[in-house]
Amino acid sequence: MAGGESCAAVAFVHGAPMNRLARLIFVAAATAFVFMGQASAQSLLRDVEIEDWLDDYSRPIFRAAGIPANEIQILLVGDQSFNAFAGGLVMGVNTGLITFADTPNEIEGVIAHEAGHIAGGHSARSDEAYSAASRPMLLSLVLAAGAIAAGAPDAGLGLLALGQTVGIANILKYSRGQESSADQAALTYLDKVGKSGAGLIESFRKLSSSQIVHSQRVNPYLQSHPLALARVNALEERAKLSPHFEKKDSPEDIARLRMIQAKILGFMQPTQFTLRQFPLSDKSDPARYARAVAYYRGTDMENAVKEIDALLAEHPDNPFFHELKGQMLFEFGRVAESIAPHRRSVELLPGKALLRINLGRALAATEEPENVKASVKELKSALLLEPDNSFGWFELARAYGTLGNEPMADLAMAESRYNVGAKPEAAQFARRALKGLPKGSPEWRQANDIVVASLGVEAGGTRAGEDRPAPEKKPAPERPRDEVPDPQFH
Repeated sequence: MAGGESCAAVAFVHGAPMNRLARLIFVAAATAFVFMGQASAQSLLRDVEIEDWLDDYSRPIFRAAGIPANEIQILLVGDQSFNAFAGGLVMGVNTGLITFADTPNEIEGVIAHEAGHIAGGHSARSDEAYSAASRPMLLSLVLAAGAIAAGAPDAGLGLLALGQTVGIANILKYSRGQESSADQAALTYLDKVGKSGAGLIESFRKLSSSQIVHSQRVNPYLQSHPLALARVNALEERAKLSPHFEKKDSPEDIARLRMIQAKILGFMQPTQFTLRQFPLSDKSDPARYARAVAYYRGTDMENAVKEIDALLAEHPDNPFFHELKGQMLFEFGRVAESIAPHRRSVELLPGKALLRINLGRALAATEEPENVKASVKELKSALLLEPDNSFGWFELARAYGTLGNEPMADLAMAESRYNVGAKPEAAQFARRALKGLPKGSPEWRQANDIVVASLGVEAGGTRAGEDRPAPEKKPAPERPRDEVPDPQFH
């Protein structure tokens, strides 16, 4: 995770179609205004603790929505605006949505809303709406050009503005319809999983307050979403009919949210701001967690370790506290010391790729041969769990390089580049790997597959699909019992 300036927004954004809408508004020079606070660069974050937490609340809702729960990719966006988005089989959640919530149920409500977009196929259907909306824009351009050429520039500009306004209004009307549909679907899904719709309504109330403060003069028809106050009124009556409406989050669920929020704030806010927000007088677990992260980011390792050790003394089996301690020590050059907490985090949660990658890179960084061999084993285990983790492949390439195994280092680097979309570079590394790998071995075939997938041409120059001699079938070499299989061949 990384820190940065924060920004604020006033609406749930519905994925890629909103980006297309933004381009249309820019091209048409529309006079629509949406409050956005100080802008900042967004980044995708990975964190096992937060991802687990989001999974626990999202997957049951996805199943209730009738969408493939295990195929939905949940992205954590490092942006402190109160926002979420969905499209295709992807849902994104801003860190700000999590930190601004008072209860987990508020976030559940937003997740259910976004599930409504996915289940409704809104991302795909929006393409038709954008295509239809562009017609009056294009017609206005033709008519305006004719009027200007005929010597009536004022009339021409009026026609241009009219076409743009009609086109954009049509797009926004369609989008508002999708939002209302997703709102109603959200209540249905929440009811199916036995959760209250009160959190969704409370989220809209917060959204409404933001709109009142920042958007008093905004034309409600020039927004892609209904005004939040109108959404509250439309939903509240139905939500209160549910037998689950009065159901509250448990103290344990709220405590878990507070820990997640403290961690995010520690990473996302300036260090001094966090230390003021969580003073030393506050001895709660969330305060200690936030201070541990803040001290670490502020390079005060003595106090950072003191705070995380205090948490570990009370919660010795919390894998995320061990993970954070390992991260702190590793990043500040105390590599040998970082191995024990990283290893403990893996022992407590062995099925998490990110934890194994942390341990693997710490082992490799010692450059001791036995540790580096252990690193390869850990990294391969991680990549069996997440075969598309480009950073894991990169660390595996470094480990193989340290051991002097250049062909396997090149193969791992090819996988790393391929998984970030750098296909020409992936093919280059794969071809280098092919020169040193036993022909016909699983690793050789893996490298050849990368060349084909990247360029459509096999290493020998044959295009994919062309006739070629059948390869000689040889049994795969036996592996030692304690060796982890290669991630692509298991």
